[in-house]
Amino acid sequence: MKTEISGRTGLYCLIGSPVGHSGSPAMHNYSFQRTGVDAVYLAFDVTLGTLPDAIRAIRTLGIRGFNITMPCKTAVMEYLDEISPAAALIGACNTVTVSPEGRLAGYNTDGIGFLQNLRCHGVEIRGRHMVMLGTGGAAMAICAQAALDGARCITICSRSPSSYRTACGIAGKLEKAAPGTEVRAVPLADREAFAREVAAADILVNGTKAGMAPLDGETLVEPSLFRPELAVADVVYNPRETRMLREAREAGCRTVVGGIGMLLWQGAEAFRLFTGKEMPVEEVQQRLFALDNPGRSLHDRGI
Repeated sequence: MKTEISGRTGLYCLIGSPVGHSGSPAMHNYSFQRTGVDAVYLAFDVTLGTLPDAIRAIRTLGIRGFNITMPCKTAVMEYLDEISPAAALIGACNTVTVSPEGRLAGYNTDGIGFLQNLRCHGVEIRGRHMVMLGTGGAAMAICAQAALDGARCITICSRSPSSYRTACGIAGKLEKAAPGTEVRAVPLADREAFAREVAAADILVNGTKAGMAPLDGETLVEPSLFRPELAVADVVYNPRETRMLREAREAGCRTVVGGIGMLLWQGAEAFRLFTGKEMPVEEVQQRLFALDNPGRSLHDRGI
């Protein structure tokens, strides 16, 4: 944490509710110190009802950038002057930069963080077929970024009739935004169709809460669907290895990717947007967010 604060020290923050348990202040303040950025990062409890006042305060006080967690990720969009393509597709953002003139530019770093985590494990999305389980915020952020980054095909697998309708709507939006990517929706209840999609896929991703404590005994994928060349990834980070990942590893999948790296890398992308500098990721990982203790991970997808 920065100990010398002057009249020129910049302020960044996290807004949302609750924020008291967030690891974002520790992560960003450590990174400011290590990269020589004269700034501090704080967390402010902001509800939907107080969001308009918070945005006015951010502009008035000259706060240089902020992150957003639930329940404000969607509501903040109406206050932004600029929106990144991924955030526009998703309809939510978690990172906002503030120009010296007070213009607010919104981004969603969830998908970027996930794909960077895949790259760290030797997996590229361009030209690949990805099967996504779920239609929640993190899942759709990943799908949007995958389409923008050149995925050949994306299959969105939904768990209920309402989420299937959501998946169909998102598929149309993604194909329009990224004409080179084929996007289709498949209900998980159709196990034959799901099995065919996984058999044709290069990457399988769980974007649901299945496998997350206290649901850590759950999985949506039969072990028989795994094969060595299939990369299997999860957005869940607690436990560090979900049942799906464990069974994928036991079935011989050579690439098995846990969710905690996504949280780290989306924070790194936010830091780059804020400062133009690279976060010292390895140091943050080792010193602040021990990977053998997922409960101390970054904020719950709200970095």
